Amino acid sequence: MKKVPKIITGGTHQDERGRLDFVNEFNARKIKRIYFTTHPLVSTIRAWQGHKIESRWFICVHGSFQVKLIEIDNWENPSDSLEVQHYSLTSDKPEVLYIPNGYVNGFKADEENSKLMIMSDYGMDEIENDQVRFNKEKWNQWVN
Repeated sequence: MKKVPKIITGGTHQDERGRLDFVNEFNARKIKRIYFTTHPLVSTIRAWQGHKIESRWFICVHGSFQVKLIEIDNWENPSDSLEVQHYSLTSDKPEVLYIPNGYVNGFKADEENSKLMIMSDYGMDEIENDQVRFNKEKWNQWVN
């Protein structure tokens, strides 16, 4: 069965004690590593990086991000006309974006100091030569 990106939707509960955000449908059993990236500027673009083996999960913990995904057809010479999938993540809406292996991603903050939590199903140095990077201009998706 082919793995495809998907949003795992959460919810919120608010009462006199405050607000509780949750994503109860997210199963974290495969997670081996968690890290964060903060974009102080909305002009910062992190694109295009991906993994042949490793899968990732993104959660916006502060602010908001545009996230774009491309399934790679050929890792040595990918087509210039691959379909780009667009996602918007915001800390106001609890959800997890699942990015399966075989995809590259790019992301950019929509608000200054936005923070993204990234989870991986592999530990550091557990697999070699899995990360692949392409020039951020390759698919020309960052023009506003």
